[in-house]
Amino acid sequence: MDLLTRAYRIPLVDPFRGLRAREGLLLQGPAGWGEFSPFVEYGPALARWWAAAAREGAEGVWPEPRRSVIPVNVTVPAVTPERAHKIVTSSRCSTAKVKVAEGDDGARVEAVRDALGPAGKLRVDANGAWQVDEAEKAIRELDAYDLEYVEQPVASLEEMAALRKKVDVPLAADESVRRAEDPMRVARLEAADIVVLKVQPLGGVRRALDIAERAGLPAVVSSALETSVGISAGLALAAALEDLPYACGLATVSLLEGDVTGDPLVAEDGFIQARRPAVDEEALAPYVLEGRPAEAWDRRLAAALGPGA
Repeated sequence: MDLLTRAYRIPLVDPFRGLRAREGLLLQGPAGWGEFSPFVEYGPALARWWAAAAREGAEGVWPEPRRSVIPVNVTVPAVTPERAHKIVTSSRCSTAKVKVAEGDDGARVEAVRDALGPAGKLRVDANGAWQVDEAEKAIRELDAYDLEYVEQPVASLEEMAALRKKVDVPLAADESVRRAEDPMRVARLEAADIVVLKVQPLGGVRRALDIAERAGLPAVVSSALETSVGISAGLALAAALEDLPYACGLATVSLLEGDVTGDPLVAEDGFIQARRPAVDEEALAPYVLEGRPAEAWDRRLAAALGPGA
């Protein structure tokens, strides 16, 4: 593989699922830039999909778009109600996704509903933290604020299928799809109403698009907390889907303290234009990793790509 790589580390504005910074590797090739940023706990078996997506971004061709502007939601970490309200208000998005199963969920969701107003759409994400019984109880309580859907309330597809029979709120599958050996099981088990697609964990735009088509479920494209390089791949997927009935979780560059381009992919009135911004050396400079940290990322990429890459 003959690609230019640049490692980065960007602090987060608010802690997010235990993270205080986001690290990764940018790859430049003939097609443009790709991003390789698997989380630290992911070994080569999982990281290989992230590597395939990065290589596709740098060397491949993305599918033809069906639309050029993508509706997006604002993502609210497990912060205080006051902070949650401010995040939603300042975003000017009409859809919000709130992280739950941590802290005072009810107060945080109530604050977000207040910030959105009655016409806004509100979804919550538990990242598989609940058991079936506690998920049923929590969903019934939080639905007092009119939930659009609940993302990954429980860990397994079998649990999702059981919970789906107990609640009326639609369920969306995320981790149980992107970490699965067989992403199609979600449809066979009738475990979810919606599938959440993330380009890096699913191996690239084209593979994620194929999964969406074969699953036959409404899709929401979401980010893996990436820079604008990774977000551009998510936008390419959202642009290529035949139908896009839900706002996408791609407005997450705002969760980062900075970005790697001077023209970041941020939401404007709840929408992002599907495009590919170039990495800007001046924007990247404060966040560049060099020496051993950068070498460690190059080794992770090589291990994920496997022999002969």
